[in-house]
Amino acid sequence: MNTTIRVIDYETTGTPEDQNPEIIEMGSYDLIQTKTKYWSIIRPSHQMVRPSSIIPPQARAVHHISDAEVAKAPTLREVIDDFLEGSPTCAAHNAQFEAYFTPYNLSWICTYKCARAVWPDAPGYSNQCLRYWLEIDQDKDFVAEQSMPPHRALPDAYITAHILRRLLAKRSIKELITISKYPALLKVMNFGKYKGTAFADAPTDYLEWIKNKSEFDADTKFSAKYWLQKRMQK
Repeated sequence: MNTTIRVIDYETTGTPEDQNPEIIEMGSYDLIQTKTKYWSIIRPSHQMVRPSSIIPPQARAVHHISDAEVAKAPTLREVIDDFLEGSPTCAAHNAQFEAYFTPYNLSWICTYKCARAVWPDAPGYSNQCLRYWLEIDQDKDFVAEQSMPPHRALPDAYITAHILRRLLAKRSIKELITISKYPALLKVMNFGKYKGTAFADAPTDYLEWIKNKSEFDADTKFSAKYWLQKRMQK
């Protein structure tokens, strides 16, 4: 039996922190594992979506989608079921974002979190940085035209699909889903007086402060806790 993972990317009117953000573009590819265990990237799907309000200029500055492009598009309610049909397992780069906008409880693989866990020495973890670090453009089935332009739903889903295929060569689907359920594990601090310092080398009292008293995000707090526990095990 074939195994399928649907790789998804959304472009939106804003982030979850904004007021009433909405999807305006959806793109996806399916990864299909055949009997030969090879993961094929197939079935591109693209859909523009009409939001209930105008697209803010700060959002347009990222994806360059205009109000005119979505004026005659269907609403999300009209297309979301067909877009997600047959996709019990989904993947996205920073899947927490896509999960927020998806009106169903699905099983997710976050390629961002998984990349941090599988490749702790990568120079960065954005889609495009991983693309070039992993030399994805050299894959035998990579089509450069399908990766452009960046920050649009279908090209970004295409890059994520290739990253996911590399991850699946290192970990099982079950392992990737498990990694995705937890905050991302950070290796180096990119803030404060210890900026550039590895979490493993930071002072214990500073890690304790991050874990217990700071207002940092969940990834930073989780990382402080993890590296403290590793220190205690030595």
